Amino acid sequence: MSVPIEDPDKLRQILDYDRVAVVGASTSHEKAAHIVPAYLQRHGYELRPVNPNATEVFGEPAFDSLPDIVDPVDIVQIFRPSGEVPDIVAQALDRDDVKAIWMQPGTQNDEAARTAEAADIAVVQNRCMKVEHGQLIRNPMD
Repeated sequence: MSVPIEDPDKLRQILDYDRVAVVGASTSHEKAAHIVPAYLQRHGYELRPVNPNATEVFGEPAFDSLPDIVDPVDIVQIFRPSGEVPDIVAQALDRDDVKAIWMQPGTQNDEAARTAEAADIAVVQNRCMKVEHGQLIRNPMD
C-alpha cells in the first residue's frame, strides 16, 4: 500500500464499509464534523459518534472515546487535529474490527498512517469522505 490511498477502486472499497466511528463528531450543524457524517448517515452508514462533550450526535449515543465503542467499527473517520492522530490510530489498532482510517481534509500524519498500514489497515488522508462518496458511489439520481 501507499500513503495515502488515492486510487478510486481502493477508495470505493473503503466506502463500501458501512460502520463509521466519527472521532471528533460535532453537534454544531454548521461544522464539517457534523455535515459530513450527517450526509453519510443519510446514505445508509451506521455512525458511532465520538464526542466526550455530548450525550448524543446524529440521533445516536455519543461515546467518550474510540475504546468505549462496543459495537463493530469498519472505518475510523477523524475530525481532530493531526497531532492527535497517533493516539487515535493506536486506539484503532487495539480493536480487531477496524478496516480503514479516514482522515478528513486538513488532517494528516504520515507516521501514524504507516503504522496503521503495517497492521493491514487502509489509510486515507486529507480527503473528504462526503466528496469521495458523492463522486465515486452516490447514484446521480439521489
